[in-house]
Amino acid sequence: MRLLVVEDEADLAGALRVGLTRAGYAVDVAADAAGAYDLLLVNAYDLMLLDVNLPDSDGFTVCRAIRRGEVEVAAGRDLRVLMLTARGALGDRVRGLDEGADDYLVKPFALAELLARVRALLRRDTAGTGAVLTVGDLTLDAARHEAHRAGRRLRLTPKEFGVLEYLMTRPGRVVPAEELLEHVWDANADPFTETVRVTVGTLRRKLTNGDGDPPIETVVGRGYRLREAA
Repeated sequence: MRLLVVEDEADLAGALRVGLTRAGYAVDVAADAAGAYDLLLVNAYDLMLLDVNLPDSDGFTVCRAIRRGEVEVAAGRDLRVLMLTARGALGDRVRGLDEGADDYLVKPFALAELLARVRALLRRDTAGTGAVLTVGDLTLDAARHEAHRAGRRLRLTPKEFGVLEYLMTRPGRVVPAEELLEHVWDANADPFTETVRVTVGTLRRKLTNGDGDPPIETVVGRGYRLREAA
């Protein structure tokens, strides 16, 4: 999944990028509202982590503008928003939620709690609410960063894990390579490389179970599909 961190404190933004990247997410960072709007226009983020105090605006205004459709957002006005701020007064928390934030976390916070809240918000994409995804004989536990097929643990790279997670939230649906690139890789990815094809290819080989068909199929000219009875 691809996240946007909007945070003007460089040290904290860097720490968030490292922590979230290690957890398997693709992460872009903006230091102010203007930078966030530029990135939101071109990238369909799954979640935005938004500081309230920004040098050129505030998180309340940014969130309100998104929810009202006052700014163009590639992910749409339903983009999930997790506010991160030192302003922990009841009035601030209530205002943040009323302006459209999906969750509100007060600084300082533990990375483990932040990751748990991110996982909870991202699970809204799935049909269920559990932390473990299941499609056929495939299971994926985002909290433990583990994936299994028919009880066999899969040794996946972070990008392979991200591709599998994205496909497992959309079983049976054809997902274009461009969509995978947009949600699993960050802004540094070269859109003209074969990185998606190569990653899907290695993932498919790791998922192959005996002589059976791999659960990920290529739909020529359209993208990739995870069979619902993987």
